[in-house]
Amino acid sequence: MEKYESQQQQVLRPADAIFPVISNFALYTPVLKDKVEQWEATEDRCSFKLKGFNIALQMIEKEPGRHVKIVPDCSLPGDFAFWIQLKQVAPADTRIRLVLHAEMNMMIKMMIGGKLQKGLDQVAQALAEGLNRNL
Repeated sequence: MEKYESQQQQVLRPADAIFPVISNFALYTPVLKDKVEQWEATEDRCSFKLKGFNIALQMIEKEPGRHVKIVPDCSLPGDFAFWIQLKQVAPADTRIRLVLHAEMNMMIKMMIGGKLQKGLDQVAQALAEGLNRNL
C-alpha cells in the first residue's frame, strides 16, 4: 500500500473548532456541490459522480480534535483510506494534513503517483484557506 502525505497547512483556529466541520460530509456541500455531479451527503456518508465514475465514501473513524478516516462505500478499482489529520500546536494554531493510503500496482503508481501528491497538496491548501476564511 502506497502512502501519500500532503504538506502541512496552518489553520488559525483551535482543533476543536475545526473538527466539527471536517467530520460531517453534509457540511462539505457548499464547497463541493458545484465541483462534482450528483453530490449527496449525510453526516457520515457521501456520494457523487466525478469524471463519469460514481463514488461513495464513508467516515469510519472520528477522533475529536485529531483525525477523520474516510474509506470507499462502493466498489472501486483498488483499495484506499484517506485521513484528515489535525495537530494543534497553539491555542489558535492547528496544522492540517491529508494522508492517502492507496493500493495500486507499479504501472498505476508510475502514471498517477505524482498527480496524487500534487492533488493532495492542492486540496490541503484549499481546505486550510477555506477553514481560515469561514470559521
